[in-house]
Amino acid sequence: MHYFLDIVLPIPLERLFTYKISEQEADFLKVGMRVAVPFGKSKIYTALAYNVHQVAPELYEAKEIYQILDEKPLINTFQLKHWEWIAQYYMCTLGEVFRSALPSAFLLESETLVLPNKDTIIDELDLNDNEFLIYEALQHQTALKIGEISGIVDKKNVLPLVNRLVQKGVVLQKEELYEQYKPKLVRYVKLGEVYQNEEKLEELLINLSRAPKQSQVVLSLFQLQAKTKKPIPVTDLEKESGSSRAVIKALIDKSVLEEYHIRTDRVQHDENSKNTESIELNSYQQDAFKAINESFAQKKTALLHGVTSSGKTEVYIKLIEQCLEEGKQALYLLPEIALTSQLIGRLREYFGDKVSVYHSKYSIHERVEVWNNVVANADKAQIVIGARSSLFLPFSNLGLVVIDEEHESSFKQFDPAPRYHARDAAIVLASLHSAHCVLGSATPSIESMDNAKKGKYGYASIKHRYGDVLMPDISLVDIKEATRKKRMKGHFSETLFNAIQEALEEGEQIILFQNRRGFAPIIECTTCGHVSQCPNCDVSLTYHQHRNQLRCHYCGYHMALQQGCLACGSPTLDKKGFGTEQIQEELKQLFPEINVGRMDLDTTRGKYAYEKLITAFEQQEMDILVGTQMVTKGLDFRNVSLVGIMNADSLLNFPDYRAHERSFQMLTQVAGRAGRTQKRGKVLIQTYNPYHQILQQVTTNNYDKMFSEQYYEREQFKYPPLVRIIKLTLKDKDYNKLNEAAQWFASSLKNVLGHQILGPEYPPVARIRRDYLKNILIKVGKGQSLPQTKNSIKRIEKSFNAISKYKSVRLVYNVDHI
Repeated sequence: MHYFLDIVLPIPLERLFTYKISEQEADFLKVGMRVAVPFGKSKIYTALAYNVHQVAPELYEAKEIYQILDEKPLINTFQLKHWEWIAQYYMCTLGEVFRSALPSAFLLESETLVLPNKDTIIDELDLNDNEFLIYEALQHQTALKIGEISGIVDKKNVLPLVNRLVQKGVVLQKEELYEQYKPKLVRYVKLGEVYQNEEKLEELLINLSRAPKQSQVVLSLFQLQAKTKKPIPVTDLEKESGSSRAVIKALIDKSVLEEYHIRTDRVQHDENSKNTESIELNSYQQDAFKAINESFAQKKTALLHGVTSSGKTEVYIKLIEQCLEEGKQALYLLPEIALTSQLIGRLREYFGDKVSVYHSKYSIHERVEVWNNVVANADKAQIVIGARSSLFLPFSNLGLVVIDEEHESSFKQFDPAPRYHARDAAIVLASLHSAHCVLGSATPSIESMDNAKKGKYGYASIKHRYGDVLMPDISLVDIKEATRKKRMKGHFSETLFNAIQEALEEGEQIILFQNRRGFAPIIECTTCGHVSQCPNCDVSLTYHQHRNQLRCHYCGYHMALQQGCLACGSPTLDKKGFGTEQIQEELKQLFPEINVGRMDLDTTRGKYAYEKLITAFEQQEMDILVGTQMVTKGLDFRNVSLVGIMNADSLLNFPDYRAHERSFQMLTQVAGRAGRTQKRGKVLIQTYNPYHQILQQVTTNNYDKMFSEQYYEREQFKYPPLVRIIKLTLKDKDYNKLNEAAQWFASSLKNVLGHQILGPEYPPVARIRRDYLKNILIKVGKGQSLPQTKNSIKRIEKSFNAISKYKSVRLVYNVDHI
């Protein structure tokens, strides 16, 4: 009887592949285990066992699997169902979801080893210089890795060289699987077995009196054992005794001390940090808590609409407490890694070491440890806080999903596939587990509010700030008028400058928001009008002063700032526009004695960069924090009395149907950072158009008016939430071929789907990384079936792929395009 296994490969191919397995393997294998399989000529991939059956594939001879990598399934059935939903809904392959969901350490790759061929006689004169170097190296080593060969011949691409050696019979190739994850082992010491009884110990101490350093180490070990009943790490003993590793090693060699290793997690948190006091909710929070629980009783997702600083986190903590009492796991999703560092502290106060964190700033090894803890349903992973990738963790007993700042566009994954929206995927995950789900925001997205108004979601609101603190006083500053009257100091209006001076005199902190990093977005020659452009993308290069560089924010291309214009050679270069770096520079000139911090993508690249910046600002080491949208999201600073928005118009005048909704959300959120304690905060918004409806709505915090106006506009022009949008992007390096292909695809779609097709059209940035882009928007009305529309698109894609001329054109699907 023959047995076969269907597997999912972590590559963007639609189908499953079938491999041959033995009867014993068929009995042992379960869905969700990893297996290593040969694929292609010589590569070995980590694949996922999907289905064991007895039907041989018809089109090809099934290969045998290489080995089984797991004792028990690494992926559970909930995850697999969820991944299938993501693949089907977001029009990508299961392999792509598998690849992005699993920490890369679990996806073992094979490495090519080059071995000497001992069965042939080699004529050394037949080899050229580089080939001879490799041949000689293999006389002294059993095998070489590709990277090592690269080092020997000092070339990057050595595969042609290896192929020539294989053809000449000098070497053989072999694929070797290697494990990327290595558990962290910590060295501990204890007193040797022999010296456990008192006589031997006394004898030892007398003998050691001639070696004072060794004697000191043994005495320090006793002191540490008396202090803590726990095992003693070598590093602690070193510190306590003030001696070197060599002394400890000498004692281990004499068997006076015995060393042993204990496997520990890389991420350790202070124990005993748990605060035993329970939190008390005020009456507004109590009402919201009750309303949320009523929604849960009706098996509905709940939307918590609470103004900034209303204490939504306390409500979430109560809900998590309730969930843990039922013995279930909780997932807390945040849009930004910056937010996790503040929140972890708060949750640890209440839940001690039951909290785990999972996001992309963690190393591969740390992510594997969190994954393993969640699989084991360990105590330290009862609550998981994380960015969108934490959705993919192997929860088996999920009771609650909290999605904080649910309106944030950072929840949508852009590249690579799967291009999923973490908020929507989390709601589906909660329903698969029959878990409760709560969305929270001070400025809910139009879609979520629409669902709440239609009764699909439950609704709870908190309209007052915690402790009855007043909402900030928001004023608009007309910089058009100020510029005309020459009352601007750099990019600061007189009003904002005076407000900053006042806040600084009172010892309060200030946040300034400018949604552009770098020093200046454009460097223009005033003689000929030339602007430095990126050679790979359709954008101007941004000037970064601290590196004296021009950089592209799309592909990373950079060059030193030239002394003269590249077109005409004249030195008349002028900086247009301004970014966070320029604001920081101006502040240092206007207020030389104060500390100014900056929070944008350039200053938060390191693993703990967010934490350091936020902690420094919390501890008032900085007076002013300048930042991009990172400073707008849910951060809680007690001493900030003034928030300044440098230029609101750049947000409003953006070519996107969501621009006004986004501007309202971002400005309201950044305003919410002001005056979070007793004193009323002040917010100044600089703009050239103070009469704009959105700015007026922000000043009065009128969410309902913004919602009804935006909803009315979207009704008129057919945009979400009244229709679903699938954005299709075509990419190619050849401009003419892309135009033809896009035209062909759009007309085919119009033939099949009718008139709800927009495009093909170039996006605002029409070339990125040397690829030209063209977009087609497909609007799917409420009456139409979304799965049927997707099937029609897929059928057209098959015909498209059959045209050899368009082979190189890449298609990218973005469902529920944001």
